[in-house]
Amino acid sequence: MSQERWAAVDRYITDLLVQPDPALEAALKDSVKAGLPPINVSPPQGKLLHILAKMQGARRILEVGTLGGYSTIWLASALSRGGKLITLEVDPRHAEIARKNIGRAGLTKAVEVRLGNALDTLPKLVSEGRGPFDLVFIDADKPSNPEYFAWALKLSRKGTLIVVDNVVRDGAVVDAKSRDASVRGVRRLNQVIAAEKRVVATTIQTVSAKGYDGFAVALVVVD
Repeated sequence: MSQERWAAVDRYITDLLVQPDPALEAALKDSVKAGLPPINVSPPQGKLLHILAKMQGARRILEVGTLGGYSTIWLASALSRGGKLITLEVDPRHAEIARKNIGRAGLTKAVEVRLGNALDTLPKLVSEGRGPFDLVFIDADKPSNPEYFAWALKLSRKGTLIVVDNVVRDGAVVDAKSRDASVRGVRRLNQVIAAEKRVVATTIQTVSAKGYDGFAVALVVVD
């Protein structure tokens, strides 16, 4: 199986099951035009996030890593009435593009984009009493994944769903001797999750137009 075949299947799934949405399509186009890295979730992955948020009946969502706001729009559009999403972004240019995309989607009132290093912002959310969140989506720098997960737990409750993207790394996650910082971060994350008694979790491998990767899903079962 090739990357070309994976991309073709993604297009098939998108055409069949992911309804056209002008705001989402414009968000992707503007992100490309602005030169943002093409690392946003794929349309089927975005819809999966939307479905998970719907299943949670989510009123509070936390996202770590905004990029151009594509996944933010998918998640925020699934919020229950009166719900709120807080998304954390370190890059001012990314945050600027995301705010425009979110505004065009009509979600400005539902979404708060916080600029700054997430490892500085997450403790502030705790001190402000902004949790607990119903769903947390982590899709930021991979070396910090273990720390992001730890803060996500602090901002969770029994029943919170935590999703972490890009945790297979083209299969490199199996290499215990890897010197790649992202791979090492993911491996540390997996060790943290495996040892954490407050969650039940698994990781799913994926192939898509984005390549060979995967995501971890952890359900908080103990407050």
